[in-house]
Amino acid sequence: MPEKMPKTKADPSLRRQPMRQCLGCREMRPKKELIRVVRAPEGGVSLDFHGKKPGRGAYVCRNGACLKRTVKSRGISRALGVEIPQEVMAELAEQMEGPDGQ
Repeated sequence: MPEKMPKTKADPSLRRQPMRQCLGCREMRPKKELIRVVRAPEGGVSLDFHGKKPGRGAYVCRNGACLKRTVKSRGISRALGVEIPQEVMAELAEQMEGPDGQ
């Protein structure tokens, strides 16, 4: 009797993790390790912690040095094609200082 092939769809540990590039350090990291800044179709900019909001996204590591580098180079504004409001940048900086930040 032939052996059955293992089911990879049922086992989440065998699934591939989507990789995204941080705008600060330019390293490829798993999507779940990054914070997504999203420009909504209406033009508003906000943070997306679950990766489900519709719109154009840009990713930043949970590292303060990456955020500083991104702000200095205006990487998020360039990637999203809009000027980033100060409230969003303040919220992003607050997330970097939080328990998950470094």
